[in-house]
Amino acid sequence: MPAPLSLRIKERYMAKRASGLAQQVAADAVGISVRSAQRIDRGELQASAQQQQIGRNWRTRADPLAGVWDSVLVPMLEKAPQLEPQTLLLHLEQTFPDQEWYRRKRTLQRRVENWKALHGPAQEVMFMQHHQPGVTGISDFTLLKGKPITIAGAVLEHRLFHFRLPYSGWCHVEVIHGGESFVALAEALQNALEACGGVPAEHRTDSLSACFRNRDGSYAGDYTSRYRELCAHLGVIATRNNRGVAHENGAIEGPHRHWKHRLEQQLIQRGSRDFSTETEYRQLVACVSATLNSRTEVKGRLEIEQLHLQPLPIERFADYDPLVVRVRSTSTIEVRQVTYSVPSRLIGQQLTVHLRHDRLDLFLRSQFVETLPRLHGQKGQKALRRIDFRHVIESLRRKPRALLRAQLQDDLIPGESWRQLWRQLLAALPPDEAAKVMVDALHVAARSDDLVGVERYLRRQLRSGAINLTALREHYGLRPPRGLAALPQLQIPEHQLSSYDELLGRATEPAGTGECPAIPSQAAETGAVPQPVAGSRAAGTSRRLDASQLPLRAGGAGAPAAASSTAAAVVA
Repeated sequence: MPAPLSLRIKERYMAKRASGLAQQVAADAVGISVRSAQRIDRGELQASAQQQQIGRNWRTRADPLAGVWDSVLVPMLEKAPQLEPQTLLLHLEQTFPDQEWYRRKRTLQRRVENWKALHGPAQEVMFMQHHQPGVTGISDFTLLKGKPITIAGAVLEHRLFHFRLPYSGWCHVEVIHGGESFVALAEALQNALEACGGVPAEHRTDSLSACFRNRDGSYAGDYTSRYRELCAHLGVIATRNNRGVAHENGAIEGPHRHWKHRLEQQLIQRGSRDFSTETEYRQLVACVSATLNSRTEVKGRLEIEQLHLQPLPIERFADYDPLVVRVRSTSTIEVRQVTYSVPSRLIGQQLTVHLRHDRLDLFLRSQFVETLPRLHGQKGQKALRRIDFRHVIESLRRKPRALLRAQLQDDLIPGESWRQLWRQLLAALPPDEAAKVMVDALHVAARSDDLVGVERYLRRQLRSGAINLTALREHYGLRPPRGLAALPQLQIPEHQLSSYDELLGRATEPAGTGECPAIPSQAAETGAVPQPVAGSRAAGTSRRLDASQLPLRAGGAGAPAAASSTAAAVVA
């Protein structure tokens, strides 16, 4: 008598039939006769309802947890369903150390999983949401994990701002410096809204401290004043998820992973995580977002969503922190415990600073002056400084010895390669001369905007043993120092003393003759002119030359004027 068909064979046969195979072909595929296949198709060999529900109710081997499951482990799970199999295994090893429980780890894991599925507490349910066009715009900050991004070898500490329209899937990502600040949110959010061409009815985010006070109790009145003003300016309703429940913002949390995975693939394809400038890295970030937004489905749904978006405000909301600082005598300002250098012409002036997440915009009485990159200190880091030698190089050039013991010496010298060059100059030259060479080289670098070229040129001169600063300036086509180029090269002859004797001798000639009197024989012999005795004059008087006593030039009416000018030159 043939063995009865098992439930597994019947299921395999039915699956083959469902895939479209003929009866005989399906029977041959599972290894049964055509008659058995006919009986299965007629329903005569279907498994009974009791057999399908009960299944196998006997064991094929001894239960390795027979002595502890019902008596020890189940009571623990009923009391605390959050217990994990690893915790229960450690408990068994401590309670029954004479047995090898680690061999039964997988059995325990399956048993706990089955118990929680049958008798455990109800789990949290995810409710998929239906998104309407133009209703919701959601944003969040995220960090890149793994190897860091570097700019010219230096690690770029940053995070990413991610904005998304859930209906169309359109996204916008920006590089953010510092933390999750309000100025970063305001600037990046407005940039995203300008890029998508409108404003949704609702802006959703998580519990950002820049937007919410995160107090216990009701969420009413929990918005910060600046975030409330931003939402009123944009005309959006602010919403957020429950604190600590990230999956409620699944419309942005899931795309985080997909977007960062695409960026990681671009970096792998590029072959390097180092960029020459931050602008190059920002272009790659924008390229990843543009690729996602260029999909046909996203473009089509975005056109529909743009019809439901509100118009953009006429003016942007202030996405900066206004500060007022005064420039010190050191040509520096202090902003948020960070010291920045500014052009020395601003010393003593009061500046208005627009503090943004990545830069400082400086204004003097509403007149824009300059933009400085912003520094963000790490936790516990103090005395951060950003000193640009170009701001103070003119003053430093007038007193180069100040570089020797300047408190900001390391900050004034730009980069480690220049600091190494400075140490070589100190070793090869006297300190004063080394300071002069260094300051002049920095001045040339500032004027020519070529730090690398000046450094290489100076190293070559240092190796040759002869440093010629004039040749360095001529190499870059720079003029000599101010004041030297404008002075003419004068040849001043040395006067003979006899000319003064001759001038004094002429003073004895009567006015108007125009001829030089003969020098007395005594003066000719001795070389001296008789002078009046000092005691022959009254005390307190001085000898003055009368213009009539000086020799006059021939020329008539113009002679007295010439005599007066000559008298003035002699007195002087």
